[in-house]
Amino acid sequence: MASSSLDTEAAQAHKAGDGGYTTAATAHAVDTDSWQQVGLLLVTGFNCAYVLSFSNLMMVPLGWWWGAACLLLVAGAAWYANWLLAGLHLVDGHRFIRYRDLMGYVFGTNMYYITWFLQFTTLLLGSMGFILLGGRALKAISAEFTGESTPRLQWFIAATGAVYFAFAYFVPTISAMRNWLATSAALTVTFDVALLAVLVKDGRSSKQTDYTIHGTQQEKVFNALGAVAAILVCNTSGLLPEIQSTLRKPSVSNMRRALALQYTVGAAAYYGISVAGYWAYGAAASEYLPNQLGGPRWASVLINATAFLQSIVSQHLFTVPIHEAMDTRLQRLDEGMFSRHNMARRLVARAVLFGVNVFVTALFPFMGDFVNLFGSFALFPLTFIFPSMIVLKIKGECDGRWHRLWHWGIIVVSSVLGVATTAAAVRLIVHNVSVYRFFADM
Repeated sequence: MASSSLDTEAAQAHKAGDGGYTTAATAHAVDTDSWQQVGLLLVTGFNCAYVLSFSNLMMVPLGWWWGAACLLLVAGAAWYANWLLAGLHLVDGHRFIRYRDLMGYVFGTNMYYITWFLQFTTLLLGSMGFILLGGRALKAISAEFTGESTPRLQWFIAATGAVYFAFAYFVPTISAMRNWLATSAALTVTFDVALLAVLVKDGRSSKQTDYTIHGTQQEKVFNALGAVAAILVCNTSGLLPEIQSTLRKPSVSNMRRALALQYTVGAAAYYGISVAGYWAYGAAASEYLPNQLGGPRWASVLINATAFLQSIVSQHLFTVPIHEAMDTRLQRLDEGMFSRHNMARRLVARAVLFGVNVFVTALFPFMGDFVNLFGSFALFPLTFIFPSMIVLKIKGECDGRWHRLWHWGIIVVSSVLGVATTAAAVRLIVHNVSVYRFFADM
């Protein structure tokens, strides 16, 4: 097995506590959080503003029966895959706090960089999606009061990026988010309950709802593949080792407890919103549900405002691994996160990251594309393929023939689905680029 000591973050490895394992150096905190804290972080993180798009992205292309089947199947598969990956946190006396370090250790330098590329692509596209959703929420609030004179979407995208930047600067790590989890949970419950109430009202008042899957046969196939990718996005992040790194010992069983909380309480909430939105509006469900609500003005403002505020916290979970990589390389590890030198370096790093993300988001404001592309291109290998590859590499000869066939089956099926859903996502992007102009005010 090859070493993954490719840069500062891996070269300064040290023995962690009295457990005897080796942990790579990092500017961020590790081994500090309870499983309840991480479980709540996952529940609120996945019940973010993205759920306002999932009725359109997941249910409309699949319909009731295929939609329900795919929701359950993908959630179960993602739970199993993450449960498996959680068990690979400790290998050969090393605790791997980064996915790319684990892949580099087992398979060598090339897989280190492939994993780095897939993870950071996922996180960057996810961040752009959050910025776009935050901008849409602020514009919807403005439209309730200004009507047709509402400023362009790009202004709200810029404002969202500025708020996210400030939060990322002053709350630099995953562990530091603990002080914000109660607020995030309260905001999540508020916009979930308010949204469900309006959806039930609208659904009951609708005399006839169309649940037909529209489009040509080719369009139905490609849209269904995009829906499968979107379902994967709402269930997994591709950064489980980074989240697991913050957990206290025993990190494996604690991570699995946190995952159980996500895939029960968390999934019930984000699937509930998605199904309720489709039930209320059917094939006409908007890619941003608050634009379609028939409730009073105050309800729309409340839902958009709480969704925006909650996204400030939840988006940070999915960008922290990028911040950690930059902080570990740029900051002085022997000083605190809030030393003058480290704060200056962090200011520049966060400003560059969010500046680029805001510009690209304003340039291509196509919400569904972000979800489908990173769900297909990166999350299939990160969630399903790589964990099975690791198991085959380190345990393959010991666990028997059927065990090997099981994991090879996961690799083959996931590879085929990854290629197919990526093709569907690229097709959607090409279509939207031909329909919309740059900096479109959507």
